[in-house]
Amino acid sequence: MIDFKSLKIDALLVSSPPNVRYLTGYTGSNGMALLTQDTLTLFTDPRYDIRAREEIMQAKMTAQVKVATKPLWEAAAQYIQRKRLKRIGFEQNHVTYAVYKTIDEKLSIGYSLKPVAAVVEELRMVKTGDEMRRIRRAVGTNSKAFEAAAKRIKTGVSEADIAADLDFRMRKLGAEASAFPTIVASGPRTALVHASPTGQTVKPNELLLIDVGAAQDGYMSDMTRMLFLGKPDSKILAMYQAVLEAQLAAIDAVREGAGTWQVDRAARQVLKSTGLDKQFVHSTGHGLGLEIHEAPRIGKKDKTRLQAGMVITIEPGAYIEGFGGMRVEDTVLVTKNGCEVLTPTSKELMVL
Repeated sequence: MIDFKSLKIDALLVSSPPNVRYLTGYTGSNGMALLTQDTLTLFTDPRYDIRAREEIMQAKMTAQVKVATKPLWEAAAQYIQRKRLKRIGFEQNHVTYAVYKTIDEKLSIGYSLKPVAAVVEELRMVKTGDEMRRIRRAVGTNSKAFEAAAKRIKTGVSEADIAADLDFRMRKLGAEASAFPTIVASGPRTALVHASPTGQTVKPNELLLIDVGAAQDGYMSDMTRMLFLGKPDSKILAMYQAVLEAQLAAIDAVREGAGTWQVDRAARQVLKSTGLDKQFVHSTGHGLGLEIHEAPRIGKKDKTRLQAGMVITIEPGAYIEGFGGMRVEDTVLVTKNGCEVLTPTSKELMVL
């Protein structure tokens, strides 16, 4: 858990909603956790009193609920003083300067606030068995939705219609939401890495890129697949094969102890051999869990060593303006001796 001694703090104020959920099981929109070496306290408002206690119990967490009728930062400051906790850490990546000033002013002389890096996020990188079960379920949901929606894709259907169909099907299958705004791009728009679906219709002999994920039981999944309407020519097939081989090489590099930069390099080396390395403009992947983008980042400058239980995406791509882009992405579980690809959907170029 968190090493309070090395951080030189007596308590940690946690305000990031995913981190609060991770520690307590609470999913409401207004919550804050105060963590000490021996105690965990959740602050919320009267709207969430019953829900907070029920969710903490369901998550089998040991936390005390404090219901505040004032801003949570003020309630937390009063509690800190009452408990005589002197050195208070706060999440430097999630607290605004205005909030910092507010709580600093509420604490009396003798108390100190210390910015703390992503300590809860580091805990979240390695998933528990329950977390992996939820991620597997989310992966299954987005794959089933994709396979059903793909059967309805034809010339004349708009990108927006395809995205709406995918989102609807994921909800029908039990997802509470899409993990991120569903990406559907056709033709030259596939060169836009994070294209927003438009009213543009799918045309014959065009690429179609679909990047979709489900949020289910609080956990995320992520998958990208490529489709082609018509008969793909040699250029399309060669580019797709290069991207697919880059993805397979990166997956082959995933194992406990491997550096994230090494996984990224494995993908880039394949694309370099085919002259597409300059068209690969993003990292090879990212962690996911309670958030769609979590640590670690699978990039050339990241220095994280993979651990068994981490769940990451592997998603190299290549993008050529005016022509189109391709990406192949799976959700992958790191294991002791390699990895397990959780995404069941075929990675073959789907020709419609």
